[in-house]
Amino acid sequence: EAQYGYIRIAQFQAGTGPEVSKAIDELKKNGPIKGLVLDLRNNPGGVLQAAVQVSDLFLENGLIVYTEGRIENSAMQFTATPGDRLEHVPMVVLVNEGSASASEIVAGALQDHRRAIILGTTTFGKGSVQTVLPLTNKKAIKLTTALYFTPNGRSIQAEGIVPDIWVERSTITRIKSNPFSVQEKDLPGHLQQPTQDDATQDTDDNSNRELASTDFQLNEALILLKGINILAP
Repeated sequence: EAQYGYIRIAQFQAGTGPEVSKAIDELKKNGPIKGLVLDLRNNPGGVLQAAVQVSDLFLENGLIVYTEGRIENSAMQFTATPGDRLEHVPMVVLVNEGSASASEIVAGALQDHRRAIILGTTTFGKGSVQTVLPLTNKKAIKLTTALYFTPNGRSIQAEGIVPDIWVERSTITRIKSNPFSVQEKDLPGHLQQPTQDDATQDTDDNSNRELASTDFQLNEALILLKGINILAP
């Protein structure tokens, strides 16, 4: 919809950060942006650095994510650099139980910094760092050596990111009219409308069919962004 952007990330790969930055530039070409929906649903994660880069696009400063572990050099911190690419435009991040790992890092960072509203269902809860340790030339063992934590110190592992607004994923279904209801047009001898209105009715029906197939969570996110803009001073 005009003035409201939508970016979906299916997986975090090495080039995801620059790609999202480019997508923001494309949105800005169409005029001022009033809100953005970042869709991380069913995103299984991917490259940690990509998650850090995407988070950094929307944060002015501060911690993005950190790790704590049991072995030497397992502790890491990642912080944001100055500059919010959207200049504090309202954001909603969509998540669900299929959002894991890097997706949860982004959602957790934006939630803790109050930069975005998280909408959907609780995420998967994969917040562990795994390290491959060689045993011999042909054998190795993979161990969980550290855990990811959000800026406020919340562990992602097995807990996930709980959304600010809980909305189950569903579709909007048009409710069928009551078969026993009677309107003026159903009465014998009612006045006919001009043919032009028949075309208008067809257009309205087509719009309703399109709405019926709309993603409910996405629709709720858009309504939320519009409400934020209405209430903004």
